[in-house]
Parts: sequence; structure tokens; C-alpha cells
Amino acid sequence: MRIGVPTEIKAQEFRVGLTPAGVRELCSSGHSVAVQSSAGIGIGLSDEAYLNAGATIVSTAEEIFATSDMIIKVKEPQPVECKMLREGQILFTYLHLAPDPTQAKLLQDSGANAIAYETVTSATGGLPLLAPMSEVAGRLSIQAAAHCLEKINGGAGVLLGGVPGVPAGRVLVIGGGVVGLNAARIAMGMGAYVTIVDRSLARLKAIDEVFGPRIATLYSTQETIEQELQQADAVIGAVLVPGASAPKLVSQSQLALLKTGAVLVDVAIDQGGCFETSKPTTHQNPTYIVDGVVHYCVANMPGAVANTSTWALTNATLPYAAALANKGLAALKTDPHLRAGLNVANGKITHPAVAEALGETCYAAEEFIG
Repeated sequence: MRIGVPTEIKAQEFRVGLTPAGVRELCSSGHSVAVQSSAGIGIGLSDEAYLNAGATIVSTAEEIFATSDMIIKVKEPQPVECKMLREGQILFTYLHLAPDPTQAKLLQDSGANAIAYETVTSATGGLPLLAPMSEVAGRLSIQAAAHCLEKINGGAGVLLGGVPGVPAGRVLVIGGGVVGLNAARIAMGMGAYVTIVDRSLARLKAIDEVFGPRIATLYSTQETIEQELQQADAVIGAVLVPGASAPKLVSQSQLALLKTGAVLVDVAIDQGGCFETSKPTTHQNPTYIVDGVVHYCVANMPGAVANTSTWALTNATLPYAAALANKGLAALKTDPHLRAGLNVANGKITHPAVAEALGETCYAAEEFIG
């Protein structure tokens, strides 16, 4: 199969869809890989490194899209990229279609088969291609919160770890999944008081068994969240409904419960955000203030640590990319977990949660994979 890796063009995005090690693995299986010139330069991966791994270096994205059977990316295709996709081509990347009807329509119009990292599942019910970036984003969320709490950045001037004689800051984590747990671990490590709220008692029990009293666990209700908002210096939005828009768990009216200079970090912004007042921001302009509360809503948080993120992501995606390269869409026939990643095929939406969020009919993936 002919595989193409274009340079990411989303603002402040330096990750790349394949490392030279991944290229070498695919080429050793008889596939050809074309990498756009300078695709990995932002994280120190030179064209020479890709050439030595067996790739062909091409100068333009147009050539990548025109000559490849499968496109491997990191972030969702931008409109100019969607228009370069063609019927029958495989796109393998993050999509986050639920809050993005424009991208969904462009992908449908292209006729390409779009497989989303974030909806590929595992036998244990996890999301193996979302997990590594969730780990990164969860850990970054506390760094971001700590930075935003500094007075010069609009925050209340609170040091999360406190100092002797002065209490530590309080962090509320809404959602006890991969993002939430990683956020809580870093906040705890910094010395903050940490509370996780979640609707899964089994998840809360598992967290309690590992961390004991170092992390407080509470069952999530509107009353619980409102009570915790009044004490929190930083709130991490870490909820996820696979493929669907994130639920809005903090309304604009509830911002009045927070202290002036408190910080909201919405890690769910890729799926529309879990705070009513959230809107996507960039690494260049990451924050804004609503009713005295600092909002950090960067839509590609792991891009801030692109080196770590690229290796973590490609370690997870490579086996699936190899399966698609070896078998094409037929790989989805025998692997229901990879099949769950198919979001758009031949102009149709094929993921139930995505279809519901977009108000469209959902078609069975089996109709398009033979």
C-alpha cells in the first residue's frame, strides 16, 4: 500500500503522524511511505532520518494526497486537506466530528473512508489510541492550571502546592477516566488538595484503593459539583463520551460560585467542551476570562509537548496502521475494535454517537467494508 504522511497545518501543531521507526516497520512489510518535507522537523526528526528509514520525501501536501492510498495524520484534516481527499482513500487520524459539522460534511463529500483514533476501542472497553494523548493532556492540564493561576496571567495568585504555613490550592477534577486520573496524580504530586468526581462508583473505588486519602473521591451530582466549585482554585474538565459531544457540566451561571481568578481547564474541548462558557483556543492565545474566571481551552494540548506526544501516539497507532496497510478496509472485517473507529465511509456517517451529535442517519460500517 502507498502511505502518505503530510505536514500538520493546524496552528501550533508540531506532531507528526509517523516516526522514522514507524516508517521502517511499514516499509519492511513491503509498503511504500511518502513523507512531506519537514513534516517532523518541529520535533527534531529530519528528512534524512525518514529517508534512512525507507521513506520517499516529497515537497507538497498535494502530492502526498494525490499519490497515497492511506493518509496518516495526527489532527483532524483542515478544510484545504479535506478537499484533497478522494473517494476510496483511507484517512487515519483524530477527527472529533461531533462538534464539527463542517469537517463532517467535507469528509462526506470527499468519499474517503475516515477512521478516527478516538473511537477505536479495545477488548477491555478502553480507547487505546486516545489514551496516550489523554495521559499527556491530563498531566499538562495541571501545568496549565498552575500557570494560569499566576496573578500576571489573570489568576488569583495561588500556588497549588502552597508553602509551610500557607494552605495548598484546591483542584477539582470532573471525570475519573484517563485524563482525570493523570491530572489528579500531577496535582497531588505538586501538593495540592485534589478531589475527583465521577458517576462510576467502580472507578471511584479503584482510585480510592490506589491513592487512599491523598485524593478525595465524590459521586458526581449537580449539588456535589456546585459545592466543590465554591472551594476550587482550579477545575479540570475531564469527561468523555466516546464519539459524542461532551456534556455541559458547569453552566455560565455557576461561574458565580467560583472565586475570582479561579481557573477552568477544559480538556474536553475537542469534543465541544464540558463547560458552557468554553470555546476553542490555541497555544498562542490559550486563555480568556469570563465573569472573573480564567478559561484555558486549547484544542490540541498535547501539541505543546510534541516530542513526547508523537512518540506516545505512534507507539499506539502503529499496529493499527500496519493492519490497515496490510489488508486495507478488510482489516475492519475481523477486528470489531478497529471497525469502531470508522466514522465516515463513502459519504455516510458510520458511528452512532457521531451521527446522533450531527443529527444524521447512522449507517452500519459493515455495508462499506465488504
